[in-house]
Amino acid sequence: MATSEQLADSVHFSVENIGGIDRTEVDIPPGVTVLTGKNATNRTSFLRAIMCVMGSERVSLKGDANEGSVELSLNGETYERRLSRAGEGVTFEGESYLRDPAVADLFAFLLETNDARQAAARDAELRDVIMRPVDIDAIRTEIRQLESEKGELNDELARIESRKRDLPELERSRTGLREEIEEKREELAGLEGRIDDSSRNVEEGRQEQAELESRLQDLRETRSDLESIRRKIERQEESISSLKRERAELVEDLEALPETSTGGHRDLEADIDRLRTRRQELNTEINELRSLIQYNEERLEAEDYELLEGDDGGSDARAEAVTDQLVGDDAETVVCWTCGSSVDRGQIESTIERLKTLRSEKVEELNQVKTRLDDRKAEQREAERKQKRREELERKIDEVDGELDRRDGRVDALRSNRESLTDDVEQLEAEVDNLESAEFDEILSLHKEANQLEFEIDSLESDLADVTEAIEEIEAEVDRADGLRETRSELVDQLTDQRTKIDQIEAEAVDSFNGHMESILELLGYENIERIWIERIETPAADNAQTRFELHIVRTTDNGAAYEDTIDHLSESEREVTGLIFALAGYLVHDLHETVPFMLLDSLEAIDSNRIAALVEYFADYADFLVVALLPEDAQALDDAFTRVRSI
Repeated sequence: MATSEQLADSVHFSVENIGGIDRTEVDIPPGVTVLTGKNATNRTSFLRAIMCVMGSERVSLKGDANEGSVELSLNGETYERRLSRAGEGVTFEGESYLRDPAVADLFAFLLETNDARQAAARDAELRDVIMRPVDIDAIRTEIRQLESEKGELNDELARIESRKRDLPELERSRTGLREEIEEKREELAGLEGRIDDSSRNVEEGRQEQAELESRLQDLRETRSDLESIRRKIERQEESISSLKRERAELVEDLEALPETSTGGHRDLEADIDRLRTRRQELNTEINELRSLIQYNEERLEAEDYELLEGDDGGSDARAEAVTDQLVGDDAETVVCWTCGSSVDRGQIESTIERLKTLRSEKVEELNQVKTRLDDRKAEQREAERKQKRREELERKIDEVDGELDRRDGRVDALRSNRESLTDDVEQLEAEVDNLESAEFDEILSLHKEANQLEFEIDSLESDLADVTEAIEEIEAEVDRADGLRETRSELVDQLTDQRTKIDQIEAEAVDSFNGHMESILELLGYENIERIWIERIETPAADNAQTRFELHIVRTTDNGAAYEDTIDHLSESEREVTGLIFALAGYLVHDLHETVPFMLLDSLEAIDSNRIAALVEYFADYADFLVVALLPEDAQALDDAFTRVRSI
């Protein structure tokens, strides 16, 4: 069991079969904890155990174990993750502290193989690393939704505006109808007065007059019914014409859509499935390479440890053998754990470097596959949208065809009714003619004229009602248009925000990274590195490509002159320092101290001990638990008040 020098308010870890650890329990208090010791003392394995219980999968089982576990007791809660070997991979079960460890893997768990450190040190594309925590797809989906809503609002406002242009003509029509109705009523009132005068001159009670009046009334009502039928036929025919125009527009829209084929959809789906399969294969290969690199590094450390600790001083022969291994040959050799033969240590280290290079190439290919997969998904969504639009147009055409059939049936029925009423009018007019006599010629003429005026007034009033209803409907829509415009304005603002959101996030992220990298570089005080900064470079819109982030190094000569250099020209240690500075800046940019209780630092050999101490002091103010793995000579520069863990 490993114990730290301070245990107050500590968290407790129980680790089994992780990396090079058989079994251990460690208590870590808040603040800085220094894992100090020689190489191959399981310091990195313990850091990976912390990562594991936080939620990361960048951890391996002990080479001779099929199961392992990490348990964390923190703030009265217990978190446990269990690992099981499954084929060439490892499966994870249990509850971790973080639901999504992606950002923490990038910027809080800063081991040697950390992606952020490696990306900056190897001059890889930094945009993917910096923007990986941002859900770009969600922003693009929101943009498409807002554009669809805006399009619907534009269509509705255009329709209202089109109807609004009809208002002046409708107003004039309503005024004319009102004036015409008033004139007809005045004319009818005059006629009714003349009828009254004529009626007093005719012998009252005559049977012919009563019968004539009855026929005239029947004639007036029948003519009114006939005119009503005619107006209904006109309205139906207008509706049929409007439906035919609508159908023509729908057919035109349908014909404008490109033809879609089942084969095309299948090709897209097959391509997407292929890319998804390749993405999964690459993820598996990258994880396997990561595990293989980690395993080999740990075994290499283990060989060092066995070399140092394998003999307790009790045997001169063994001591001499160890000495021979250390100084007897020009090239250091180790026993290969795959074939059992002695090989040059440099060969193994070279193989590990080649594995790292291969992993970087696989990561780059994975990013390319992801980009192609996103493009093909976008094509699939566009094809589905067009197919949905086609189905919608076909459905509307079917509905219009059905409505045309129904209205044609109504027109046929109305025409039949009109023919019947026409026959009735002709018969009534004949009967009235038979009842006419010289005595009733004048009054009969007046009644016919009055009857026609009443019919015309009824018709005009019906027209007036229709025009008034249309005006009120348009005015209501015009009033509603103000609210629609306000909604559209809000949508436009939201669209503008969303469309510039990615650019804003990128620009703000770059500014924030640059600011923090400047502060950290100033803290470290490298005289020959003046500045490390990221430039956001926008590609032309025609290229349809994403922006890229380019890392710049500003160096100074002995006489103080500044010049710009590239990562490729830096020494290996300077590249490692650059990668570390970039990753540390990411920790501050994303405020990980607010969500991740542990910050882990390892492989700081590229920095001298005084700078390591300054770096630890700086970040001690942020992380609740800052755990750093150091060689004993580097740990001496750190504050003695910091917790030391010397064995795991």
